[in-house]
Amino acid sequence: MPTNWYMYLVAGLIPLAVGALWYGNLLFGKKWMSVNGFREEDLQGANMGLIFGLTYLFSVMIAFTLGGMVIHQTAVFQMMMPDVMEAGSDVQSQFNELMAVYGGNFRSFSHGVLHGVIAVIFFVLPLIAINSLFERRGWTYIFIHAGYWLVCLGLMGGLLCATLEYAPLS
Repeated sequence: MPTNWYMYLVAGLIPLAVGALWYGNLLFGKKWMSVNGFREEDLQGANMGLIFGLTYLFSVMIAFTLGGMVIHQTAVFQMMMPDVMEAGSDVQSQFNELMAVYGGNFRSFSHGVLHGVIAVIFFVLPLIAINSLFERRGWTYIFIHAGYWLVCLGLMGGLLCATLEYAPLS
């Protein structure tokens, strides 16, 4: 677990902030409402506290998953489990030595953005597209949502890759 685990909580705010812009009148709000057949009145009366609360919870869950995708060193840690957790073990010493040399590789904002974008193209876009095709939604609908997640996961991946810090195991 990172020593600054709270960055997952910060990353969870990104979909809320991006969503306010993306689905608002500034960017794609009118088009999103149009492709869904929504009117302003249709969006009134919802429990916005519940919607925003669950959105934040789900976004933090996404951040935890994304952290493992954007930081390659996580795979090394997983490969050495469970022995790496044994205090003072040879495996733990090897892991700490490896991280001392290679722990900073590919740990930049831009690298995290790259992996966030890859996750959208090869995972999120197909999920959205499959559901949308069966629901008889058009490509505009698909691209509005996929674009939103492209921006969100790019920013979340960049933030997490650049900021998560791990202390040596002991």
